[in-house]
Amino acid sequence: MTLTDTYTLNNGVKIPKVGFGTWQSASGEEAYNAVKTALDAGYRHIDTAAVYKNEESVGKAIADSGIPRQELFVTTKLWGVGTTEDAAKALDESLEKLGLDYVDLYLIHWPNPKAFRPDFESRNAAVWKAMEAAVKAGKTRAIGVSNFHPHHLKPLLKVAEIKPAVNQILVNPSDQQEEIVSFNIDNNILTEAYSPLGTGKIFTVEELVDLAKKYNKTVAQLVLRWSLHKGYLPLPKSVTASRIKENADIFDFDLSIEDIALIDGLHGKAGLATNPDEVDF
Repeated sequence: MTLTDTYTLNNGVKIPKVGFGTWQSASGEEAYNAVKTALDAGYRHIDTAAVYKNEESVGKAIADSGIPRQELFVTTKLWGVGTTEDAAKALDESLEKLGLDYVDLYLIHWPNPKAFRPDFESRNAAVWKAMEAAVKAGKTRAIGVSNFHPHHLKPLLKVAEIKPAVNQILVNPSDQQEEIVSFNIDNNILTEAYSPLGTGKIFTVEELVDLAKKYNKTVAQLVLRWSLHKGYLPLPKSVTASRIKENADIFDFDLSIEDIALIDGLHGKAGLATNPDEVDF
C-alpha cells in the first residue's frame, strides 16, 4: 500500500486512502508550505473547506506543485448557507479561490447550522440539489457530507437523487463513533476520519506510547495505520515538515489483531466528538 492507493466510492470515483488535512492551517505561508510539503512527500489527496479560509493558499500550492490535475484529489466543503442558489454560488467561490475548474469531492460541512437547526431537513435537501447539479455540470466528481449522524442522513437519503459518497466525521481511537460508522457501512458511504490524531491529545495516551515503541514507530504512525486497518480514510494534519513526512511513512508495518483490539479499547482517553446538534454556530 502507498499514499496513492485508493478506495472506490459508491459512484465509481477512486479516492486516495490517506488525505492531507488543512483545518487550522492559517491562510498564507503556513497553509501554502504545509500543502506544498505534503505534495512533495507524495500525498495526492488534499482536504480543505470554505470556513478554513485557506482555499487560496491551498490552490496556490497545488498550482506551484506542477503535479497534473488528474493525479490529485481535492476536497472542499460548503459552510452555513441554506438555499440551492447560495450553495451553487458558494461552490463557484471556492473553485475561484482554489484556482480549479472542479473539485473531486464537495461536502456539506455541517448538518444543522444554528440558523437552520429547527428545519435542517429542508435546508439539507435544498443545498443537496445544488450539489447534485454541480456533479452534472462537472464542477465536482463526487458529493457527500461531514459531521452527519444517522438522523441527519436518513431524511437526506430519502430525497437524494445522487447518494452521498462520503461522511467525514471525527474518528480516532478515543472516539470511533461506531453508530455512525455502522450506518455509513450499511449505506455504502465511505467514512473519512478527520482529527485522526485527536488534535494532538492522542499523543499523551500511555498505551499508545508503549505500543509505538514496540513497532518502532511514532504514535501518529501507529494510529494512522490503525485507521487504515479499520477501513477509514484518515486526514492527518500538520504544518511541520518532518511530521508531514513521518505521517506518510505508514505502509511498512502491520498491527497484530491483539494490538488493534487494544487500540479499539481506548474510548474516551483523548476526548470525544462534539454533538453537532448542540454546537453554537
